[in-house]
Amino acid sequence: MSDSDESEPGNSTTATASTTPTTAETACFEAGIKFGTLYHQFAGTPVSPDSAPSLAHAMEASIENQPHCVDVTVDVRTDELESELAASAADYTELTGRFLEVEIVVDYEGHEVVTQMAMEDGYPLMKVVSVSGRNAGD
Repeated sequence: MSDSDESEPGNSTTATASTTPTTAETACFEAGIKFGTLYHQFAGTPVSPDSAPSLAHAMEASIENQPHCVDVTVDVRTDELESELAASAADYTELTGRFLEVEIVVDYEGHEVVTQMAMEDGYPLMKVVSVSGRNAGD
């Protein structure tokens, strides 16, 4: 094989039109980065019904600092927290996805992506709700 053979293992290739992500796909990727950061940065944080509003605000402000992030809404489900703590001697628990409802809006080069996280079948599911702007396949 020659040094320029693209099939050779470890040899990088130049992106082509068929492998280059669209702008809308890149916008979705950016939204995913925000969710990964939010979830993994704050999972395990001590939280109580009293501290939930300030924690939600800190999470929103933290993620809104990231590039292309337009809006973040975090709702810490205090009803679930109170239920968790009712049978506990402690007055706090650790933050997990089951205590969160989140919406993140990203705008990347004119493409707006709305994403949400909510409990679905006992799992904190993150999903793309909508992609809009210009030509969404662009």
